[in-house]
Amino acid sequence: MTAKTEQDDDLDDSAAPLIEHLAELRTRIIWSMIAFMVAMVLCYTVWNPIYNFLTQPICHALEAREQECGLILLKLQEGFFVAIRISLLGGFALAFPVIAYQMWRFVAPGLYRNEKQAFLPFLLASPIMFFLGAAFAYYIILPMAYDFFLGFQQGPLTLPDDAAAGAAGDNPMAAIVFQGSVDEYLSLTTKFILAFGLSFQLPVLLTLMGKAGLVSAEGLASVRRYAVVAILVLAAFATPPDVISQVVLFVVVFGLYEISIHLVRRIEKKREAELRAQGLWDDTEE
Repeated sequence: MTAKTEQDDDLDDSAAPLIEHLAELRTRIIWSMIAFMVAMVLCYTVWNPIYNFLTQPICHALEAREQECGLILLKLQEGFFVAIRISLLGGFALAFPVIAYQMWRFVAPGLYRNEKQAFLPFLLASPIMFFLGAAFAYYIILPMAYDFFLGFQQGPLTLPDDAAAGAAGDNPMAAIVFQGSVDEYLSLTTKFILAFGLSFQLPVLLTLMGKAGLVSAEGLASVRRYAVVAILVLAAFATPPDVISQVVLFVVVFGLYEISIHLVRRIEKKREAELRAQGLWDDTEE
């Protein structure tokens, strides 16, 4: 009976911290959801200016061809769902600092001081790199891609009205004019932005893995040829069938991969210097 009672006490003691951790996790999730909902509502109130900002690349490309910038709604409910999509994406971006802070508050108590110092810079670098990638896509890639796509237009770049339909019928060249759907344009634009934003996370991820000892600079360099194939596949799936965008994405991601190798190598040299100073480095491991 005594042994059984002690075992039950051990189970009760181990269950208490688990319940406390689950309660803490629930609290952090609730605060994150509240922040996301508030940010989503705020973005919904200004979804039109956000959409106008997202349409600037296509508008500039159309204006360069002396065409009017206009997108159409193919479905009655399409405008509403576009507003909701913008609210969701904008709400997540706006609430991300709060969500990241809640994640940090949940993880930080279980980390040692040196682990906190190692993890916190990566937590701060992640949103910065994402926004750098998104800005790169918005200001550089999207204008190039939309200029490429609009180049497939032919004939008169305005659709003939009913009055001029007869005169236009004498033209043997059938007009191919862009009349974009609001939903399709937003899907394509967000796909580009998310693809480059997530691609810019590569140095953060690999450097964090190098800090944890999960990867090494030598190991990353030895699989470089496989990384090239993987990046090519990523570029093919992440961007539409636009060779220019795929090549640019490949060059950028491969450059980030090489930067990651350099950063991991610096971490290894710093770790080696610290271990040598403490007399713990074994030269036979080299």
